[in-house]
Amino acid sequence: MSSDSQVRVTVWNEGVHEERNHPEWIREIYPRGMHGAIAEGLAEHLPQARVRTATLASTPDHGLTEEVLADTDVLLWWGHAAHEQVDDAVVERVHRHVLGGMGFIGLHSAHYSKIFTRLLGTTCSLAWRNEGERELVWATDPSHPIARGVANPVVIDKQEMYGEPFGIPNPDEVVFLSTFAGGEVFRSGVTYRRGQGRVFYFSPGDQEYPVYHHPEVRKVLANGVVWAHQPGLERLTGDALGCTNPARRF
Repeated sequence: MSSDSQVRVTVWNEGVHEERNHPEWIREIYPRGMHGAIAEGLAEHLPQARVRTATLASTPDHGLTEEVLADTDVLLWWGHAAHEQVDDAVVERVHRHVLGGMGFIGLHSAHYSKIFTRLLGTTCSLAWRNEGERELVWATDPSHPIARGVANPVVIDKQEMYGEPFGIPNPDEVVFLSTFAGGEVFRSGVTYRRGQGRVFYFSPGDQEYPVYHHPEVRKVLANGVVWAHQPGLERLTGDALGCTNPARRF
């Protein structure tokens, strides 16, 4: 449990694209990795936050131990090339903490991650095309805490196209809707409640383009962290998370 000004954030990234140097220019646009750029943006907007990073190669447990998650108010997750390499025990642990009250923000290709499909219970499939097209990210409700103060639309000059149909359950809220040069539309920013946890998915952000340096994208992610954080909430654990068979009291 922490105050709003002391939000504890963990930014998790596979780190596989950076390790493989794919694309070959990734180190030019993300010299500290995508997780480093995301963390940098959060520090800009939330200077009092405690921000740590971890990757698939982090030890132990991909950097997502019980101790780390217990000390995390909001977890951001970027994945793409190595979803199946994430240990199932880690997925189960993250899932338990989200149900208990930890905030979760899925980024871009994390829609196919084990943890995101586990939280949503559907395929989370979508249409895609990667030709470096312009994306316009429209706030459907500019007064929503995640969209507050963000340009409308956010103009991203080059980005991978994600399009409908998006195989997700009906969101609690559609915060952003994107349009692309090819005419496609996509629910690019959606929210859910899972147990006590708040879940936000935001699609802009690809390994081939410097999207995580975009000032408006950084503002969205910072707003998302503040929204997903629930100061004063006691994290549920153990039997409090599921069905129990208590003795009859009356």
